[in-house]
Amino acid sequence: MTDSVTNSNEIIEQDTIVQPEVNKAVWAACDTFRGVISADTYKDFVLTMLFLKYISDVYRDEYNRLTEQYGDNPDLINAMMGKQRFVLPTGTSFWDLHEQRHQAGNGQRIDQALHAIEEANGGKLKNVFQDIMFNTDKLGPEKQKNELLRHLLEDFAKATLDFRPSRIGGLDVIGNAYEYLIKHFAAGSGRSAGEFYTPPEVSDLLAAVLDPQEGDQICDPACGSGSLLMKCGAIVRKNSGSKKYALFGQEAIGSTWALAKMNMFLHGEDNHRIEWGDTIRNPLLKDKDGLGLLHFDVVTANPPFSLEKWGFEDAGNDPYGRFRRGIPPKSKGDYAFISHMIETLKPDTGRMGVVVPHGVLFRASSEGKIRQQLIEENLLDTVIGLPEKLFFGTGIPAAILIFKKHKTDNNVLFIDASREFKSGKNQNQLTPDNIQKIIDTYKARENVDKYAFLASFDEIKENDFNLNIPRYVDTFEEEAEIDLVAVRNERVQLKSELQALEAEMDGYLKELGYAD
Repeated sequence: MTDSVTNSNEIIEQDTIVQPEVNKAVWAACDTFRGVISADTYKDFVLTMLFLKYISDVYRDEYNRLTEQYGDNPDLINAMMGKQRFVLPTGTSFWDLHEQRHQAGNGQRIDQALHAIEEANGGKLKNVFQDIMFNTDKLGPEKQKNELLRHLLEDFAKATLDFRPSRIGGLDVIGNAYEYLIKHFAAGSGRSAGEFYTPPEVSDLLAAVLDPQEGDQICDPACGSGSLLMKCGAIVRKNSGSKKYALFGQEAIGSTWALAKMNMFLHGEDNHRIEWGDTIRNPLLKDKDGLGLLHFDVVTANPPFSLEKWGFEDAGNDPYGRFRRGIPPKSKGDYAFISHMIETLKPDTGRMGVVVPHGVLFRASSEGKIRQQLIEENLLDTVIGLPEKLFFGTGIPAAILIFKKHKTDNNVLFIDASREFKSGKNQNQLTPDNIQKIIDTYKARENVDKYAFLASFDEIKENDFNLNIPRYVDTFEEEAEIDLVAVRNERVQLKSELQALEAEMDGYLKELGYAD
């Protein structure tokens, strides 16, 4: 174990941990790269450095504790360190890299350290850093690159970003900081943000409606950075005090998959399985034989809206029978994800929530046939219309579809929550009250004037299985009758006031010598 791991004098003790200060400090670390490379590129550097700093602080804290207890037995200390949640090989900690920051080769050293950590931790961190390269020409010539990475190391060495458990206790400071960064990167990333992030209030709503229970297996087949999965896990812990649940996910983009793996690790979600690959073309969450898909109690996702190249060419020969209700159109993959998710539900307990663009509710042709069959099979439970501008990268309104394998009636609840939100300059938000109203309405499953309607199968059939929400929830507001007499009287009064003002102005002009 190197001196830089055991030396804790560089950190200044702070009695109070303030999350906003931590968030501000990690966001300020981005200043190192602003104006040099785009946020889409440097987000991976900053998030990875945050991860490395956290595991280094945790590892060093435990090493120091054991040294105090067994200082005269280094072999025992090293043996006990080998049984920790993760292994940090000698020379790979943040503090080793920080100590050498003034020397040439920062990029190469960081990459070598990450590779060694990956190798030492087997399945937990396998391939997590393979798409992340600090020794890259994207950071400019060697001298500039070395300086940028030196500044990054110094930013994360600040006292505010001391993540030792002996300092922060049980607070989820690091997990919150990671989520804070991901959210802010999403806010500035335009259309690409949807690839890795679902707004927290939408995740909160989905998790609350699906109500995951102790013992549930929970899956997100388009998991992005894993935030929605972790919200579901948090619901189980909150309601039962248990960590007896399992999280499953798949993500197509390598760097985003790495974010999800690190996010799980930082939040202490060890009971997870996140696969890297295309869910539609190559589903990887399979049973032990590898022949069939795994089935889950809860399946939830915010998949890419109307994905053009989703795998239409091979859908007709799908070995898992996911498209038996019909093959979605070549240029719109919404029902490809819906069909996949439906087929991965457990037959008795399976329930599902998916975010979709509104076109999914009413588009005809092959999508209309799939939609009709899902309704005829009594799988669709609820349609929730959301406000516009909730999602990063798109201003269009979306909807949430809730499906259940074991419904107690054949009705579909429609909720129009599109008009109740907190308005923002770039993004609108659902407030806690907005979310609670949706949840309460969902649980009550009753009509609410201008907000919700419980439609029977026959009513939906009469509408040709079109699920467009205004067909069911009447939000029309009658205009107040115009009192023409009152309008005339007001006009006469205004005319009189105008004449008085003109006379007064004429008087002022005469006094100033401007009379006609």
